[in-house]
Amino acid sequence: MKILGEDEKDVLQVAIKHPVASIGRLFTAARSRIAEEALSRAVEGGVRQIVILGAGLDTFALRNPHGGLEVYEVDHPATQAWKLERVAEAQIALPPWLVFVPVDFERDDVGEKLVAAGFQQNSPAFFTWLGVVPYLTQDAIGRTLDYMSSIPNSEVVFDYMEPPEAFSEELRQIEKARAEQLEKMGERSDTRFEPAGIAAILRSHEFCSIEDIDFQEIAARFGRAVHGLAPGHLGAHVVHAKH
Repeated sequence: MKILGEDEKDVLQVAIKHPVASIGRLFTAARSRIAEEALSRAVEGGVRQIVILGAGLDTFALRNPHGGLEVYEVDHPATQAWKLERVAEAQIALPPWLVFVPVDFERDDVGEKLVAAGFQQNSPAFFTWLGVVPYLTQDAIGRTLDYMSSIPNSEVVFDYMEPPEAFSEELRQIEKARAEQLEKMGERSDTRFEPAGIAAILRSHEFCSIEDIDFQEIAARFGRAVHGLAPGHLGAHVVHAKH
C-alpha cells in the first residue's frame, strides 16, 4: 500500500464492486505464499541466497525474516528504476541484504549479470519467478531454466497459464480483455502451457520433485473467505520444482 500510495479503504471499495477480480487477487497472494513457504523450508536446509526473477513491486526483501539470506532482485532496468522511485517516495529504507540486478530477459545473460552482482553460482539457490512466464518467449523460458539447472540444488517456484480453453466463458472474456489492455501497453501475454507440457519441460532440464498446484487447490487451501469462485475453470497454476 505504501509503495503504491494507495488508500486501503479505496482498494477495499473497488474489491467489493468487482467481486470477480477477487480471483486474481487470491491467485497473486497465494503464489507468493506458496513461494515463501517453500523458501522457508529451503533456508532450513541451508540455502542462503534467493533470486527474485521479474521482481516488479515484490516486497519480500522488505519483509525477509531469514538472517543471512541474500536477496537478488532481477528485473528490467526501467522497472527497477520505477520501483526505486516508489520506495524512496514512500520513505522505505532498503535493507543491506537486497541487491538489484538490472536484466533484459530477452537480450541479457542472466547468469553473467547475477555473478557480477555477487551471486554465488556454485552454492545452492532458491528462485522465484512469479507473474513472468506468460510474458516471455519459449526461448527465453528455456534459457532461464537452463541457467537455474546449472546451479547446484536449485529450487524454483513459478506460475503459468493454460490455453484460454481451460477457462470458464466468463473468465475467458475477462482474460481476453486483459490481454487486449496489455497489448495496448506494449506487453504480450501469449505463452501458455498444458500441465503435461510444463512437467516435460522441467524434466528435460533435470528438475524433479515437481509439484503443480492448480487454482482449484489454491481456492481450497486459501480461498475460504472468497465467495462465488469457479475454481475448476481458471487455468492458472503454481509450480514448485527442485533440481
